[in-house]
Amino acid sequence: MNATMRKTIVTLVTFLIITGLSFSSVNAESDLVLATATTGGTYYPVGVALATLTSIKLTPKHKITMRAITSAGSGENVILLRKSEAQLAILQGLFGAMAWQGKGKYEGDPQKHMRSITMLWENVEHFSVNPKLAKTGNINDLKQFGSQKFSIGARNSGSRVSGETILTALGIDPNKMQLEYMGYNPSSKAMQDLRIEGMNTPAGPPVSAVTQAYARLGAKGIRILEFTDEQIKQVNSEFPVWSRYVIPKGTYPGQTEAFQTIAQPNFLAVHPDVDEEVVYMLVKTIYENLPFLHNIHKATRAMKLQRAIVGLPVPLHPGAAKYYKEQNITIPNDLMMP
Repeated sequence: MNATMRKTIVTLVTFLIITGLSFSSVNAESDLVLATATTGGTYYPVGVALATLTSIKLTPKHKITMRAITSAGSGENVILLRKSEAQLAILQGLFGAMAWQGKGKYEGDPQKHMRSITMLWENVEHFSVNPKLAKTGNINDLKQFGSQKFSIGARNSGSRVSGETILTALGIDPNKMQLEYMGYNPSSKAMQDLRIEGMNTPAGPPVSAVTQAYARLGAKGIRILEFTDEQIKQVNSEFPVWSRYVIPKGTYPGQTEAFQTIAQPNFLAVHPDVDEEVVYMLVKTIYENLPFLHNIHKATRAMKLQRAIVGLPVPLHPGAAKYYKEQNITIPNDLMMP
């Protein structure tokens, strides 16, 4: 599919959601809200694609509709699920593990109001900085940031929590940095305008906010920091959800070298009160229409039925488990609710 066609599809998808021309019905059996993140990352366009696919395939016959909404990311999405203001949400693997186990941000307060549906794609860490401050080119360069402004992510976002978790594990105190709390697009714009010296924008590559910064600043005006093998071990000391990820050269405008970074999985979560048959039809629709998602965003090309439950940090919803059992996928005990 060429760039023009892909742009047309994305425009159509967005138009369908915004205008409501997705065969929605006031008598819908299930009117589902999917919480994503800010518009500059990967969560939102993939969420819009999932919502459009669901509405096209399931509304006419089953009266199931879905709409994607923006949010501050994983942190707010956990809250939206708890309050039933969203029935579905895209979450970082780290956030799901913390919330379910009652650790980190949720110390002593486990969040049990969520179930897993499927893994989606890998959330690739993009710590981008002004090359003048990249002395070694790896994440330890942030130790020397001092009074330089760095956008860690929106205040209630998963980006902020994952970023602070990574830095803390590496012995970098975020409180000693001059942090800014902005979403992806505002961070990119601030970096392009030289108002900040770096930004944290984890998402499936290519990340539009990073693409925009590369296009404006040029490959010599921005640097994605790398991680050594030893640093990966340190990052995984408490929550072992990250693995090596290589961002190939050419992913971003003018990028002539590959970057050795890390990634954690993202997954689709659902409130446990959503009907079993509805969740079953959702996951079935997703895996019977993967080419549609692949054409909307490259990140979804990592989705395969054989890897649907790999690394899930939260037990499966019974509707999802039903579908995977039909597909002869072996489900480990820790992903099954009693």
